[in-house]
Amino acid sequence: MKTAPQNTAVAYLRVSTEEQAESGAGIAAQRAAIEAEAERRGWVIVGWHTDAGASGKSMAKRPALADALAAVESGEATALVVAKLDRLSRSLVDFAALMERARSKGWNLVALDLGIDLSTPAGEFLASVMASAAQWERRIIGQRTREGLAAKKAAGVRLGRPASLPTEVRSRIVRAHREGANYSAIARDLNADGVPTAQGGAKWYPATVRAVVNSQEAESVGQ
Repeated sequence: MKTAPQNTAVAYLRVSTEEQAESGAGIAAQRAAIEAEAERRGWVIVGWHTDAGASGKSMAKRPALADALAAVESGEATALVVAKLDRLSRSLVDFAALMERARSKGWNLVALDLGIDLSTPAGEFLASVMASAAQWERRIIGQRTREGLAAKKAAGVRLGRPASLPTEVRSRIVRAHREGANYSAIARDLNADGVPTAQGGAKWYPATVRAVVNSQEAESVGQ
């Protein structure tokens, strides 16, 4: 891995719609802001990486961003620069993860609009605050999800995948069980006849058969 001079950087640009990508207006404004800051601070921009018409919701489907990250992590440059934070991500959680990645791998991340610069004490402090906020956001989302599921369960809503097992198969299993066949025997018979499971699986197990029987008995009690 090569070691780049400290004043080298790669720039990342993004526009979120095809119209902006075609007009070039959004890209031009971002580039001008980065070039002005590079001149002021003596940066050498060794690469420009642009995702045109890419959504800001996910960082996973942006090839130019992947190239920019590869450049700083391979030692081609020491910093990744964006004109605005939302050009990288609109997700606080994703951005916090990217900042942690930069710190752990030893490259700098700069977002000009918010003054984020991991090479400065102020920038490092702001990064820590945003990481804490992202952790809070993750916990709140988790809590709301748990509360929502609990409320649905209390209201009698069945959670998980809907049953997709044909009625005749369910009836066959329950009937065989009532006639004295154990779960292992029922599973063997279903496998011998090539009967698929509820999720399309090729093999039945005693535990799967038991789950069908228990589900059917629970429905009978509730009726």
